[in-house]
Amino acid sequence: MTEEQSLSCDVLVIGGGGAGLASAIEARTQGANVLLIEKNPELGGTTAWSIGSFSATQTPHQVTEGIDDSPDEHYEDMPKFSGPLADRDNPALRRIFVDNANDTLRWLMSMGVEFFGPMPEPPHRKPRMHNVLPNSRAYIHHLGKHAKKIGIEIRCNSRANKFLLEDDRVIGARCEMPSGITDVKAKAVVLASGDYAANADLKAKYISPEVAKVDAMNPNATGDGHEMAFPLGAKVLNGDVLSGPTLRFIPPPTESIERMLPPWPLITKVMRFALKYLPGRLLRPFVLGFTTTSMAPELDLFSNGALLVNKNGQRITGDTSKLGLTIASEPEKIGYVLFDSELAARYSAWPHFIATAPGISYAYLDDFRRTRPDIFNKADTVAELADALSMSPDQLNTSIEEHNSVSDVKISTPPFHALGPAKSYVVLTDGGLAVDDEHRLLGGDDQPIPGLFAAGSAGQGGLMLKGHGHHIGWAFTSGRRAGRHAAMEAGINVN
Repeated sequence: MTEEQSLSCDVLVIGGGGAGLASAIEARTQGANVLLIEKNPELGGTTAWSIGSFSATQTPHQVTEGIDDSPDEHYEDMPKFSGPLADRDNPALRRIFVDNANDTLRWLMSMGVEFFGPMPEPPHRKPRMHNVLPNSRAYIHHLGKHAKKIGIEIRCNSRANKFLLEDDRVIGARCEMPSGITDVKAKAVVLASGDYAANADLKAKYISPEVAKVDAMNPNATGDGHEMAFPLGAKVLNGDVLSGPTLRFIPPPTESIERMLPPWPLITKVMRFALKYLPGRLLRPFVLGFTTTSMAPELDLFSNGALLVNKNGQRITGDTSKLGLTIASEPEKIGYVLFDSELAARYSAWPHFIATAPGISYAYLDDFRRTRPDIFNKADTVAELADALSMSPDQLNTSIEEHNSVSDVKISTPPFHALGPAKSYVVLTDGGLAVDDEHRLLGGDDQPIPGLFAAGSAGQGGLMLKGHGHHIGWAFTSGRRAGRHAAMEAGINVN
């Protein structure tokens, strides 16, 4: 075996998203020689796809606003987001998260990440949601830059596919790298490979065959790490819990200005100042670009009379709360939301908004006309609207007639409007692998697998993370802790 086909390090980190970068940086800070591998051409993971909010207490932002909050209150409030699933939570990991979230947020700030907030999000009793500026890619930019600065070796286009074992101990991983199959030997390994939202087999196994048909927001969340860990006896907790399926408008053909903004200090500081001090009417055009690009249509649209049709103009019916699942069985998994002028007028002002970004803005129909012309259509007749959507006028007329026969709100007054395509997505899956309170991955008989740790979604361990800002918070918090424990496992004398 040539030198290029064999590598060694103290700590191997599998996955280059938020959890993986946090693990690598913490292990390296403690003195470990760290190699991070990422299967994609660049770092990012689901972190880069996210809204990017981070919920924590006793932060500099809360202190500045005079908000008296505590991890204990955060601990008590988190289960309120989970409803009937609250009893399935992992209280030990929840305690770890709330007790360390503040320090993690400050750690991120120390590397240049800027936040705006805190924003309220009931049932949190106090504002705890901190929105990253200018977007979630800021995490990857700053942590990736810092990782390279402190000497972490990063190899992209490198996929781990099997753990290397010596007796029962994990001593590295076999990886597919551009140079060929490479065995990476390590004294400790951190699995930060994300969730399985894009793995149809795992979704079918743990959730349902119907959900398995639904595409993932992040098509690279393929559950590779889960499948690597199963032969070692690892098990999934809360495998049927997920965010979605949710109906979202397809992304614009080109990225919005908000997503393209670089996270340079001057830009983020100006944004933070503007969000805090400028009148809302001046900021609204900017934040609406985010809201109309990233958010889902409110489901009360349909209970209030909007019609959902598939790409052929056929009416889509069923439980409003399950439309995201229903549409996944339609042609090309897409649909269009139809209004007449009366319903359009209703959704042109508060309190009837089409989409919202929590704590940021609300978007009405005219906002979509201005910011998303690629999904906005308006016509004086049903036939003209059908033509614009490449549908049969007769079929669309039939669908509207069927809708009007059963709905109290008729679609009858021109002009007619359509928003779409909208598509069903699984945002993420919450079925993480079981871990202990030191983030050691558990195998058979719930015993730690020597040499192996897990963080982020891969190491969620039954923790319920409903509510904005908890998944991101856990990714970085668990990542740091896993990296620290991995360094200790590698024989590093940590501080």
